[in-house]
Amino acid sequence: MLSLYWFVSLIALGLFFPLFSLYLSENLGLSGKETGLVTAAIPLAGLLAQPLWGVLADRSGSRVRMLSLVTAGASIGYAHLAFERTFGSVLLATLLLAVFSTSVMPMSVSVSMALLRERGRHAFGIVRSAGTLGYLVAVAGFPAALHAFGALVPPAESAASHASEPHLGLMLFAACAAMGTASLISLALPRGGAVSLRAASGDWRLLFAGGPYPRLLAVTLVTYMFLQGPLVMFPLYVRSLGGGLDVVSHMWIWMLAFEIPLLAGVAAAPSWIGARELIGIGIAADATRWLVCASAHSLDAIYYVQVLHGVAVAGFVVGSALYVEAVVPGKLRSTAQGLVYMIGVGIGGVVSSAAAGALVDAYGPRAPALVGGLGGAMLAIALPWVLPKVSRHSHDDLVAIEAIDERPTA
Repeated sequence: MLSLYWFVSLIALGLFFPLFSLYLSENLGLSGKETGLVTAAIPLAGLLAQPLWGVLADRSGSRVRMLSLVTAGASIGYAHLAFERTFGSVLLATLLLAVFSTSVMPMSVSVSMALLRERGRHAFGIVRSAGTLGYLVAVAGFPAALHAFGALVPPAESAASHASEPHLGLMLFAACAAMGTASLISLALPRGGAVSLRAASGDWRLLFAGGPYPRLLAVTLVTYMFLQGPLVMFPLYVRSLGGGLDVVSHMWIWMLAFEIPLLAGVAAAPSWIGARELIGIGIAADATRWLVCASAHSLDAIYYVQVLHGVAVAGFVVGSALYVEAVVPGKLRSTAQGLVYMIGVGIGGVVSSAAAGALVDAYGPRAPALVGGLGGAMLAIALPWVLPKVSRHSHDDLVAIEAIDERPTA
């Protein structure tokens, strides 16, 4: 059921994330700056929502129930956003959506890590690959379904009717249906054992009592500041070179086709590739990808370099989740994962999305890729001196501690 949840919930994200900026720009007619502000509203809401949901989950021990709640809230948020048209109303609806949607991923990670903790250090990569498969299904299947719908139902005369894909707003209704289904699936997940560990008041201070976790937060912040904006504005960059929805979709298919085996293959990584090394590989791959995009002038060159997206996800996303699991007690895993997303997707994403929108207006769609690629490359080089290496046995030690925590008291 856990793999099925990841599969269906990431269908919703695959419908929404790759095309949202294109929908805002072409279908709603927002400027580059307005598009950047709306996309920045998503991580902005996560600044408060992600740690709040994480603390509630850890204090109550009801991590699965919280996962069901945020997933259901995201489903309702997608439906609400579909009816808004002006900049102000879209901005507000996006903020309301993000209160729930930004916590789906960190809550999914914390629940998955708890349920999989005895199956080995890299079991998460295998389950996470099911989510990527769902993302791939959405990216590959939605444009074809949209074209078929457009052939049957001509668009009404409006500003959106002059867009390259007048019916693109249907992605919000489809995302609503997928996320609602995922919420129902989550109700069947196990709720006992490590997933129900409860933290006491004040335990969160343990996260900041020195050690590697605060440094991971700093690395996550800088990573997202440089590398999130180029991805948000990627559809606009492809459009500037003459590519439309089909080209964006095909590039995402190319990215995801390699991401699936890379995520599953994390389990077979050599012994010397630990969580820190995975993080470094992911940052370096993404930086290289955007530097190539910044210097390329043909869609063919950009198309092939997107394979590095899979390396970036398998490296940074899985590596950072494993790093947290290795250095943080299980009773704080939801808070810790939520803070990682808050610092990265939240603060880093707000700065990066807003800056990318301003860069597009001032210097064109190529600018975010250049700035992001240079910054990511410098961080990848400095990583061994910034982030401590984590022992391969840390996870096993924490599992033993959790086993003691789970014993019934007299």
